Amino acid sequence: MKFSGQSNHPTSDPTDDAVFDWSSLADSSVQFLDTTLRDGEQAPGVSLSPDEKADVARLLDEAGVSVIEAGSACTGAGERETISRVTDLDLGARVTSFCRGVRNDVDLALDCGVEGVNLVVPASDRHVETKVGTTREDVIADTVDLVEYARDHGLWVEVLGEDGSRADLEFLVDLMGAALDAGADRVCYCDTVGHATPDRTHEVVSRLADLGPTSTHTHDDLGLAVTNALVSVAAGADLVHATVNGVGERAGNVALEEVAIALQHGYGVEPVDATKLYRLARRVAEASGVPLAPNKAVVGENAFTHESGIHTDGTLKDEAMYEPYPPETVGRDRRLVLGKHAGRAGVRAALEEHGVDVDEGELSAVVERVKELGDRGKRVTDADLLAIAEDVQGRDHERRVELRDLTATSGGATPTASVRLGVAGELLEDRDGWEERVASGTGSGPVDAAMTAVRDALGEVADVSLDAYHVDAITGGTDAVVTVEIEMSRDDHSVTATASEADITRASVVAMVDAVDRLLAPRSTPPPRAEADD
Repeated sequence: MKFSGQSNHPTSDPTDDAVFDWSSLADSSVQFLDTTLRDGEQAPGVSLSPDEKADVARLLDEAGVSVIEAGSACTGAGERETISRVTDLDLGARVTSFCRGVRNDVDLALDCGVEGVNLVVPASDRHVETKVGTTREDVIADTVDLVEYARDHGLWVEVLGEDGSRADLEFLVDLMGAALDAGADRVCYCDTVGHATPDRTHEVVSRLADLGPTSTHTHDDLGLAVTNALVSVAAGADLVHATVNGVGERAGNVALEEVAIALQHGYGVEPVDATKLYRLARRVAEASGVPLAPNKAVVGENAFTHESGIHTDGTLKDEAMYEPYPPETVGRDRRLVLGKHAGRAGVRAALEEHGVDVDEGELSAVVERVKELGDRGKRVTDADLLAIAEDVQGRDHERRVELRDLTATSGGATPTASVRLGVAGELLEDRDGWEERVASGTGSGPVDAAMTAVRDALGEVADVSLDAYHVDAITGGTDAVVTVEIEMSRDDHSVTATASEADITRASVVAMVDAVDRLLAPRSTPPPRAEADD
């Protein structure tokens, strides 16, 4: 498989070092059932509002997810209201509700207007005997009755054998076969506690796929969720249960974005629009309160970020040198960051991005200063780099936006903030000198309120967007200092800036104003880049 416009990125040979028949993946028509809104929300501390669930559902649909499990109708009235909101969105995806093995759950799901139900029934003896207190025979009989009931009411039906990876295989086959005979549209292999090895997964899914349409639901307790999902598809499963970012109970579910890119990059199978994955991941991280780990595959901050001088130099010469696939594949951009490992090629490229041209001597001096900052444990931002270059070249930075005053309160019901900015006349039509602008804002907290006030004060001066916000470090003691790092963009130009203050609101606003000031600085067209030198 070739990536459009990126032919220097090779594709994998699906038959290399095969243990299973991986080549069958290239012929699969696999799709996704996303359970972020149900199983993902069962992660400790995660609770999505109705608006957040509806927003995530829209993004899942835009990405091409085939089935969205919107929740569990049996949870309560609030959950049913939220499921109904998702069904009212008129999405292209099939919307379903998770149901226990009782008719009342199906009735509650019907009241929400879903198109289908995911019926969970006990499969392992631990669940059959200890959890439910019944027999294998009764489980099969109850499952058949429930499937027929749901089908009689016009529902699409999937039957999940809970704890199937620890079930007696012959009983699991009998149970799932009975469900299909009763009219179930498909059955699902569930590795409920992330217990299974790949060979066991392949064995079980192969048997179930011989019966009829089969799904797979894997967890990451052994770090094998993605592997087991791929093995399941190789064994005949054609619907993968997943959550965005792998959010879920304990170690989490299999991550939708990781399975999707593994299928696309490795086997040429594109079950979703991968360019939508990063936006989707960011939204789920924001809504769930579970941040993305920097080294998270596909969507982590560092996935396409290079600092090492050797790696940066190689990437500038050939984008595929240290990347398995282009960042654009998943809706991202490549980033070259500076620190103690920075080399001349990376520093030159970063300066040219901001329209700064330096000679060889100046470049050497800038690189040395960048490394000095990195040796002190500091991540060098764009604002730092530009300040270093100005100092090396003997130039004074002429500010165009400056913070003159800030007040913020959070004691009342609604946090508020007020800012006073100085804006250089050259940014305004037919004006000289400076213009002072004052604005107030409200928000979910004082930081949010202050940033709203800054945007209002800038008005038509700068149409900027806040792309990333990170509280980098907090020192202890009575002289505690918080460091805030911000990334902002305007058109196709982005800038990072940091500020350290005793107050997080002031640190945030100072960093924001510094970033805006740098974004508004004039940029010259840099000369053609010299050959990368180290």
